[in-house]
Amino acid sequence: MGPVALAIHGGCGVMAKLDLSEEEWVAARADLARALAAGWAVLRAGGPALDAVEAAVVVMEDSPHFNAGYGAALNTAGAHELDASIMDGASLSAGGVTLATRIRNPVKAARKVMEAGDAVLLGGPAADDFARSAGLAMVEPDYFTTPRRVQALAAMKAHRAAGTAAKASEAEKHGTVGAVALDGRGHLAAATSTGGYNDKPAGRIGDSPIAGAGTYARDGVCAVSGTGKGEYFILHAVGHEVASRVAYLGESLEAAADKVIRGDLAEVKVGAGLVAVGADGSIAAPYNTDGMFRGWVTPQGETFVASHAEVFRV
Repeated sequence: MGPVALAIHGGCGVMAKLDLSEEEWVAARADLARALAAGWAVLRAGGPALDAVEAAVVVMEDSPHFNAGYGAALNTAGAHELDASIMDGASLSAGGVTLATRIRNPVKAARKVMEAGDAVLLGGPAADDFARSAGLAMVEPDYFTTPRRVQALAAMKAHRAAGTAAKASEAEKHGTVGAVALDGRGHLAAATSTGGYNDKPAGRIGDSPIAGAGTYARDGVCAVSGTGKGEYFILHAVGHEVASRVAYLGESLEAAADKVIRGDLAEVKVGAGLVAVGADGSIAAPYNTDGMFRGWVTPQGETFVASHAEVFRV
């Protein structure tokens, strides 16, 4: 068995310290640690990277502290439209759902889409129907709603009316969760899930459900999950771009990830971040905003979580 490694994110830009109370910051970091523990338990037992990233993302989808599943953002019509994807680096197969409204854990539906093999991406009512037929837990749309997201939607609408949307805090705008893993057999996987951004147009689809943009994994190279303004992740094919720089230019994972996040996207003034795991167990977690909810477990089993510059050992 080779080295194993795991990294997660809970969204970038969150991130003015005053946006949350100290208790809320602590609770969010605790849920990051729980997500890492869920994924790491799979890897430590010799399980596959796919199971590890799914397990980690499910914990964050069930947490109110992140913009995915329970606690997801509301679109301009005050509704939830959820996106998720998962990718297997061994086979380069992927699955995703978009514009889902009733799937409790969209990442589980993405996994089912991948395994069914008839499509890479299912959207809208068809995604909900597919998840239901696959036996996944379904909920009423208001299950996902939290007071914080209602307040954020109102704040974004006020910014838009005043022409100050560009000055909104990152907490008022968007967020995403994701996980990447390397298992003991050398296989890589990535998964990403989001509610999109607050006050997004109805029917908007971001990068999180799109393989090669917000989610990408290729054995022997790396696995990537991104967070930020999804339109730019699509246009820059961020996940694939990071992997390509590693595979074709021979860059280290850290250099490739930094070039894309702190170079390409920063140059066009896009707040962004990602987590990535390399085929050798290396981990990268760059961001160009004030902060990013993130965490990782090294091949030595050391666990860390962070939201800003300070990194906490768990």
